[in-house]
Formats: sequence, structure tokens, C-alpha cells
Amino acid sequence: MYIAVIVLILVVCFLLALVVLAQNPKGGGISSQFSAGGAASMMGVKRTGDLLEKLTWGFAIGLVVLSLGTHMLTGTTAGPARSVNQQRALETKLPAPAPAPNSSAPATSAPAGTSTAPAAEPVAPATPGK
Repeated sequence: MYIAVIVLILVVCFLLALVVLAQNPKGGGISSQFSAGGAASMMGVKRTGDLLEKLTWGFAIGLVVLSLGTHMLTGTTAGPARSVNQQRALETKLPAPAPAPNSSAPATSAPAGTSTAPAAEPVAPATPGK
């Protein structure tokens, strides 16, 4: 089903590209070719432009709907990791949580590795010869 939707998306993309290339905002596209001969009496230049515009909007909306459809087909299943990074992220182990502090410890104790004593002021190097 997924492959069929992808193929349909490719077909819609190709048709959308053809319809967009057929249009010319200055009136010199394929729609101007219909004005010569019997095609002008059948559709007319203005109606051809309307048709191409409607086809463009239809293919664009169809492309968006099909793209969202592929997400719906694959987004709900929890399958295996699809990339190396996702697989490594799933394999990594989180570190064990820190043990709970003892109730006998004072409430104002600092975390391990920190000192509550004030830092010593840096000593300036002696300048010789003054």
C-alpha cells in the first residue's frame, strides 16, 4: 500500500510539473496555442487558462493529501529504528539515579564536590626590581 501511494505521489508530481510548465503568465504558453484553429472555438484561451489553473490547484492539493497519507500509513506503527542514530539512542543506557540524601544530613549541605568555604584570593606575582 505504501509503495502504491509513493508511485501515485510521483505521478501527481510529474503531472503538476507539466501543468505548471504549460502555463505562462504572459499568455504565451500552451493556452495561446489553442487560440489558433478549431481548438479556440471549442475551449477558448480564457477557458484553457481556467482549466490549467484548476488542474494546478487540484494536483497541489492532491500532493499534500497523499503526502499526509504516507505519514498516516507509517506514523502509527512502532517499528524498528530506521537510522543508525535512532538505533544507538535506543541502545544507550541511562545512568542510575543518585541515591536519596540521608535524613540525618543537615538541610544546608552542599552537593558533592563543592566547597562551602570562600575561595582564596589569587596571589599576584612579585615584580622584581621595584
